[in-house]
Amino acid sequence: MRVAVLGGAGVLGRHVVQEARSRGFDVVALSRQSGVDLVTGTGLAPALQGADAAIDVTNVQTVRGGPAVRFFESTARNLQAAATREKVAHLVVVSIVGVDRMGGFGYYGAKVTQERLHLDGPVNTTVVRATQFHEFPGQVLRRSTFGPVAVVPTLRVQTVAARSVATALIDAVASGPFRGRLPDVAGPAPARDFPALARAVLERTGRRSSVLAVPVPGAIGRAVRTGALLPAADGLLVGPTFEEWLAGPDGPASA
Repeated sequence: MRVAVLGGAGVLGRHVVQEARSRGFDVVALSRQSGVDLVTGTGLAPALQGADAAIDVTNVQTVRGGPAVRFFESTARNLQAAATREKVAHLVVVSIVGVDRMGGFGYYGAKVTQERLHLDGPVNTTVVRATQFHEFPGQVLRRSTFGPVAVVPTLRVQTVAARSVATALIDAVASGPFRGRLPDVAGPAPARDFPALARAVLERTGRRSSVLAVPVPGAIGRAVRTGALLPAADGLLVGPTFEEWLAGPDGPASA
């Protein structure tokens, strides 16, 4: 089976590429560096030639609704059109647990739009929603540390390893074309407070910053504090735990 991975160089994408190759798939990793721009569609159709399936794990670095909607609308439409032209039988798209419980706020509303466009599109699309990655606290710390203080939001999360999400995406490809959403993918441990995970990353990496937990305001804040980002009861819970990941080869101490 030939599988194209869009966003194959990112945090999740590199694990998707590795997992697909470990199963013997013929993998093509697509990105702007390889001459494929999913936002404009440049180079996309030729890159999908001969692909049986494509996996979209691309992302945009903004929480603002306007830019995020433009990104996900463009990428969804372009991928559906190119996959139709090249007769790709199956698309698999990663999304986020709880995006439809966030009141259409910014980035989350844009992901809902992406899901809708794909599920209404001509090519059979499987949506796999995952909780925040174990890697997420470290990403937030890199953006929100100012001198000795790291400012992080107060959230309830049930994080999952990006590598485990990659496995779920490849499982979806291996199962064949399916139009719809699969059960949520989340980590095996009960929900945790996000600031506690950030403190654990700082301790593991030997950094001395203090964590300042800041409540998210308004209705969105109430939603995330009361479980909007947590998996449904029928969710697929997969290891490793956050602590196991933190001490393992994918954890920040190995960087």
